[in-house]
Amino acid sequence: MSWTLEGRTCLVTGATSGIGQETAIGLAGEGAHVVIAGRDPQRADAAREDIVRNSGNDRVDTLLADFSSLAGVRKLADAFLSTHGALHVLVNNAGIVNLRREVTEDGFEATFAVNHLAYFLLTRLLETRLRESAPARVVSVASDAHRFGRLDLDDLQSERGYGGIPLVGAMRVYGTSKLANILFTRELARRLAGSGVTANCVHPGPVATRLGTNNGTAGRVVTGLLRPFFLTPAQGAETSIYVAAAPELESVNGAYFAKKRQLEPSSAARNDDLARSLWEASSRLVGIEA
Repeated sequence: MSWTLEGRTCLVTGATSGIGQETAIGLAGEGAHVVIAGRDPQRADAAREDIVRNSGNDRVDTLLADFSSLAGVRKLADAFLSTHGALHVLVNNAGIVNLRREVTEDGFEATFAVNHLAYFLLTRLLETRLRESAPARVVSVASDAHRFGRLDLDDLQSERGYGGIPLVGAMRVYGTSKLANILFTRELARRLAGSGVTANCVHPGPVATRLGTNNGTAGRVVTGLLRPFFLTPAQGAETSIYVAAAPELESVNGAYFAKKRQLEPSSAARNDDLARSLWEASSRLVGIEA
């Protein structure tokens, strides 16, 4: 059977605004049953109404999750597994960027925790359901910012990463988390080979979203100044929707996409030894078997 989203179940994280919400609209427009995950119940309800209105599809559910907390990610996985019998598309989209180092309740550097460990843990917890639902797809939102990231396995918590000029350090840490997304996708794809489940990642482009507005006045000012030069969230979501929905990508696994085209990421992002080492380290950090 040719790949179609009609009647299939999709979970989109970080879907109460920006790229995630527009991705949910696109998937719902393709006939999917869409589950959106976000932190704030009021924003989740408002996003659901917007998705239904813009897609013409009322098969949209909401779940709550705090992606800065391992317990929050586990709670989301448990809630999804207990209420939905299938999962055909998982879109890992939730993300943050911080101008200064912050630590989560689990003791992890926040950017690494939200942008990588949450992707990793949620996917691992839902992997069996994805395999049972095959054909299925995992789409993770990375970024071309990965090209200036540097993954140091001895400093995954960026205790040294924020040094120097604050904005430069922040973008280096953010870039490293996006490099981790691609390495995770690469190793996940290797492990999923032959299962009917594929894993790919995307660069949405520079998009005017709420990303960065959590950094106080400075973050809001910088975001506001750059907004006229950025893509809209709908434009940024196009590649995520394409990789999740396009029938011609049914057998594509472990790839990196931008502007709906497959591209080659950096040499560091193609390092299979580094991908395996990150997988093993991440498994230890979240407390699951590698």
